[in-house]
Amino acid sequence: MRINAFTVEDIPLITKDHNIANIICSLAQVKDHDIIVVASTIVSKVEGRIIDPDKITPTPEAIRISKLLDNDPKFVQAVLDECTEVILESPIFLVRHTSGNICINAGVDHSNVEDGLLLLPIDPDRSARKLKEDIFKLTGKRVSVIITDTNGRAFREGQTGIALGVAGINTHHDWRGSTDLFGTTLEVANEAVVDEIAGFANCMMGEGNWGTPVVVIRGFELLSDSDGMDAMYRTPETDIIRNALQNYKSRT
Repeated sequence: MRINAFTVEDIPLITKDHNIANIICSLAQVKDHDIIVVASTIVSKVEGRIIDPDKITPTPEAIRISKLLDNDPKFVQAVLDECTEVILESPIFLVRHTSGNICINAGVDHSNVEDGLLLLPIDPDRSARKLKEDIFKLTGKRVSVIITDTNGRAFREGQTGIALGVAGINTHHDWRGSTDLFGTTLEVANEAVVDEIAGFANCMMGEGNWGTPVVVIRGFELLSDSDGMDAMYRTPETDIIRNALQNYKSRT
């Protein structure tokens, strides 16, 4: 296997007036089966997901949690508005975003935005599908799209890129039922390929002022008719860590 990966250079500072597909296709020669990896930051900007914190009125719940976190009540309210479930209030504000992803602060961010608070895309899967379809209309090429964000991880320091929304690609490659080099049947080998790709692409995007929020992965044949992140998220019954945190929350 030989894989080629490159950033799309000279992307302008994205605003709501831009079309991401047009920009990618004008700056890079897209080929069939390319995997287009896009930082959620620019998707959110195009979708107008920037809010003015001065227009937020904190609820009593936001004020209570803000005191636990020593944070701005308006920021806490923005997080509450973006989540469907609070898993842990402190020392970190861990919530379930409306898209299903469990992360700190629902992905609400101060960085890489000139003014205001940047929110995640409302429906990252829908955003990925639209981008895939727009690229096909412009080029006739069938591609996969992964929209990424950065997340921390349980038990490990540091953040890594993760898939937030996908289109035209399976979230996992299931090796279960196949055999290893010695003929042993694999029972636990469900590889989260979209997260692995997102993590690698994140290394190329950078986290600061690199200005390279789009990466093209070529030579990795993963194109499929599957869309969506549903298979990535554990059910409440099987999510041991989430249940443990909720039990901790109830005891405190």
